[in-house]
Amino acid sequence: MTNSAEPPVRRRRPRARAVLAVLTVLVLLCWAANSSRLHGPGEGRPTTLAHRGLGQTFDLAGIENDTCTAERIHPPEHAYLENTIAGMRAAFDAGADVVELDVHITRDDRFAVFHDWEVDCRTDGRGTTRDHTMAELRRLDIGYGYTADDGATHPFRGTGAGLMPSLDEVFAEFPDEELLIHVKSDDPAEGELLAEHLARLPGDRLAAVTVYGGDAPIAALRRELPGLRTMSKATLRDCLVRYAAVGWSGYVPAACAGTQLHVPEKIGPWLWGWPHLFVSRMAEAGTRVVLVGGSGDWSAGFDGPQDLERVPEGFTGTVWTNRADVVAPLVAERGR
Repeated sequence: MTNSAEPPVRRRRPRARAVLAVLTVLVLLCWAANSSRLHGPGEGRPTTLAHRGLGQTFDLAGIENDTCTAERIHPPEHAYLENTIAGMRAAFDAGADVVELDVHITRDDRFAVFHDWEVDCRTDGRGTTRDHTMAELRRLDIGYGYTADDGATHPFRGTGAGLMPSLDEVFAEFPDEELLIHVKSDDPAEGELLAEHLARLPGDRLAAVTVYGGDAPIAALRRELPGLRTMSKATLRDCLVRYAAVGWSGYVPAACAGTQLHVPEKIGPWLWGWPHLFVSRMAEAGTRVVLVGGSGDWSAGFDGPQDLERVPEGFTGTVWTNRADVVAPLVAERGR
């Protein structure tokens, strides 16, 4: 007996083609809605974030969490040390829009502006930063440990006594400038204490302050000062994961509002609307987008003219740099 019925596959082909056509149209519409090439750059100019103000740079090759970076600096091209009033002023004078600085709680509940968990690497002192009072830290020579030639010479030894500032001194010296404070611990009590300090600032001053750091202190800080712009790994992850799911539609999740995003240059191209639409969408949500170098490890920045060639043309977010003296004028020129 002969079966004259057509094979099921043939009956389904027109439907499969229709589904494929619809999917193709949807993909094209999604691409068009998120194409920075079609929409062009947003309004405004790029800005510059000076990492630790202006300080000595160092070789990132093979660096680990416990590497003493002061012992591997490049031959000095200027006289400034990181996290100092002079280094911050030099960065702002060069044209930086924001200066990043590191803080540690002290034994007397002050906040010292210093990068390292321990003072042994950079200074002539010993022990954990938080086990010293602010007065004790101020007496240390913060230029003591720097060397560019494996210890043969120490070009800043003897020049750094009294240069470690407190956070209060930074606010007094820079009453109007944009500051990004980095909480170096993961202690929630440090976030609570920092909230107490920041709550004393006038509202317009606090609006020019952003804080980032460990998940626990930032969560504590957000509870005490919910209107403050903050960022941690948790807030960054929450925003980007949610945006990856719905950003194709142009919708910005609430997790992305009023925060800061440090976006590695290798990750940026995978974000919906990168770069122009993404930056514009986040700006409308009150969020600053900071482009950092490479994969985002070890505070890699855009530190010279050749690095800036990797920054997307027309980018209007913020560029992270360790050489504000070189890069800030070049970034400002891009916006003209």
